[in-house]
Amino acid sequence: MPLARAWSVALIGIEGRLVEIEADIGAGMPGTKLVGLPDAGVREAKDRVRAAVRNSGEKWPDTHVTLGLSPANLPKVGSGYDLSIAAAVLAASGSVPAAKLLGTVLLGELALDGRVRPVRGVLPALLAARRGGYRRAVVPVESLFEGALVDGIEVAGAERLTEVVAWLRGDRALTAPGPVVEEAAPEVPDLADVIGQPEARWALEVAAAGGHHLLMTGPPGVGKTMLAKRLPGLLPPLSDEEALQVSAVHSVDGSLEPSTPLRRVPPFVAPHHSISVAALVGGGAGLALPGAISKAHRGVLFLDEAAEFGGERLESLRTVLEEGEVRIARARGVVSYPARFQFVLATNPCPCAPPREVDCCCTPNARRRYLSRLSGPLLDRVDLRVRMRPMTAMSVHEGGVPEPTSTVRERVLLARERAAKRWAGRGWQTNAEVPGPALRRDYALPAEVTRLLDRGLDRGAITARGADRCLRIAWTLADLAEADRPDADHVAAALEFRDRRAA
Repeated sequence: MPLARAWSVALIGIEGRLVEIEADIGAGMPGTKLVGLPDAGVREAKDRVRAAVRNSGEKWPDTHVTLGLSPANLPKVGSGYDLSIAAAVLAASGSVPAAKLLGTVLLGELALDGRVRPVRGVLPALLAARRGGYRRAVVPVESLFEGALVDGIEVAGAERLTEVVAWLRGDRALTAPGPVVEEAAPEVPDLADVIGQPEARWALEVAAAGGHHLLMTGPPGVGKTMLAKRLPGLLPPLSDEEALQVSAVHSVDGSLEPSTPLRRVPPFVAPHHSISVAALVGGGAGLALPGAISKAHRGVLFLDEAAEFGGERLESLRTVLEEGEVRIARARGVVSYPARFQFVLATNPCPCAPPREVDCCCTPNARRRYLSRLSGPLLDRVDLRVRMRPMTAMSVHEGGVPEPTSTVRERVLLARERAAKRWAGRGWQTNAEVPGPALRRDYALPAEVTRLLDRGLDRGAITARGADRCLRIAWTLADLAEADRPDADHVAAALEFRDRRAA
């Protein structure tokens, strides 16, 4: 009874699981049976693969073929198993040797004429194959740019099934990947374009230095969106590990560009307020796909006109802001996607939003209802809150020429270096990632420094979570001031950033 094996990868979120494809050719009526929890796309693979094999000049077995995908309890989704199924069947029928299939992962969809089509998630699949100890991988030629990003595994590309058959027979070599192409630094808007707003500019610098979340409240046209779009220009480039994480999310989403596969620039995602909950946090039929928050991983998620997003969408972000990942449960399993981003919100103070607050025609109840769309628990997770002033002729000229992004970025990078050096032994990179218990226990400040914070807790002005975030902001302010530890002024300034009147 001929039996052969090939290997592929199933993706659960951005985590890959190795899948063994077994092909058994036995006696019986001609037909193909596929087992192992396949979805509709995988069930159709037997027809695609059979046509591709025949149109590639190879013979499909004229007896019963059983295809098993193991682990059998793992849901199999998509068309990326076609190439490995074809290789397993051809090896079982004796058309090709099975020697090269050992230690090799095959990924790709087959067209009916034998072309190997690209599939989503090649980058995380190759990372999983490397972790599993596999030595080689065969992917579509169009996906070779993703294979070039993974070291420690030999990646080759095929354009047609006939090339894979010839490679298995030892008659030819497959296409090798080219050099790694990194994303060129885009032209980020400059902070010098923003006139006035010294408090908001300082809040943006503090947010960039510590990785803090930020809320900007003010009338329309004062520069809230302009400031938010300039935040990525203040952030440091992504490390190798972060760049691979970001690229893996975009690979699963299918939005990874061949021209810039390795993303070094922190992403900036600004969804419209009509976005659905599934598009924001992730979702879809079967196993969920990543949403906007995962595409903003290690970057900036900007919600303009935040009060217009609605409670359901905003409240769905509360757990994500604390944990840095989103877990989406479906009938077929639970999918986790990374979602550690800087959260930036911009909102008007009321529905009518006149240029000057004194001209507001909204009733107190209307203003209260409008701002109550940003719930207390959500705002409690936002570190910095700043009230922006209307533009006046005086504010345009005050302070001279605004500082450019390059000058502010130097201070931000120095502050981040100080924080990274301080937390290096704990695995944290920014002050915003430090847990509150660690700040209070291992890096506790003297009582005279935190006296104002204790008073705020006693009066109910801030919550315990808010106190922890004040401590994180105080450490960021100390880093910007090149101080070893925060003092009472830093704590007071941090508490001022938590002022509820700025929301």
